[in-house]
Amino acid sequence: MDAEEIRKVSRAYLQDASDLLSATGDACVDDIARAADRLTGSFRSGGRLLICGNGGSAADAQHLATEFVSTLTIDHLRPSIPAIALTTDTSLLTAIANDFGVERMFARQVEALGRSGDVLMAISTSGRSANIIAAAATAQDRDLSVIALTGDSGGELAPLADVAIRVPSTTTAHIQGCHLAIEQLLALLVERALYP
Repeated sequence: MDAEEIRKVSRAYLQDASDLLSATGDACVDDIARAADRLTGSFRSGGRLLICGNGGSAADAQHLATEFVSTLTIDHLRPSIPAIALTTDTSLLTAIANDFGVERMFARQVEALGRSGDVLMAISTSGRSANIIAAAATAQDRDLSVIALTGDSGGELAPLADVAIRVPSTTTAHIQGCHLAIEQLLALLVERALYP
């Protein structure tokens, strides 16, 4: 591509991302508020947040856990908020995948770490990731709340969730961009509720 083509593609891509973020605000604001309330209630009661996803969504899980455990912004220091990314321990993930299959890699961790009153945030752009669905089903069985972040259809994951935030798109890259904004917003809303 020449420089003009690069500019044209870049403008179109960023405009699409901006349009979707705006549409997500319109379509998802009530579900975002419900998710923030559920998280805040869990944390106030001594609960924890467990987060899982694959690929880019795994990176989101780690990013969001960091925002809660460390701090969202350095100018608003507050106590640490308990959140665990289930995506980080390669020894554990590969052992579970080897012994029980990839489909159980997050569910086994929910079995070990999840307690009644905790929240599982399950991130899947398609809503069809078998290991995310298994984690959500396990969380339900153990009386954890489930918040799902998905794309437009919600797949098989959305019906398993107490709150399903469905970004109105089928384009993975744009869904992931919106998921990141939603995750940052949830961290902000929860932080302001707990530590104004």
